[in-house]
Amino acid sequence: MSPDTVVRARIDSDTKARATEALTAMGLTMSDAIRLLLLRVADEKRLPFAIRVPNSSTLAAMTELDEGKGQRFGSTEEIVEELGL
Repeated sequence: MSPDTVVRARIDSDTKARATEALTAMGLTMSDAIRLLLLRVADEKRLPFAIRVPNSSTLAAMTELDEGKGQRFGSTEEIVEELGL
C-alpha cells in the first residue's frame, strides 16, 4: 500500500533529536517509526506498550513533587538511612 496521506505531530526539539539519533542507529527514519507504530495500533487495536494509570499513592507522590515538597539526597546511603533500611 503506498502512502497517500500525511500525519503531523508536534514534539519538543530535544526529544526529536534524541529519537532521530536512536532511530538512525536502527536504520529507521522518523516516518518509518511512526508508520510502524500506527500499523501496530491499526492491526492490534492497542498501543504496542503498556499504558498504566497511576494509583492513588503514586498520584499523591506526584502532587507532592509538583508542589515542591520532594526531598533530594546526595547519595544512595542517605536515602537508605532516611528510609531506615
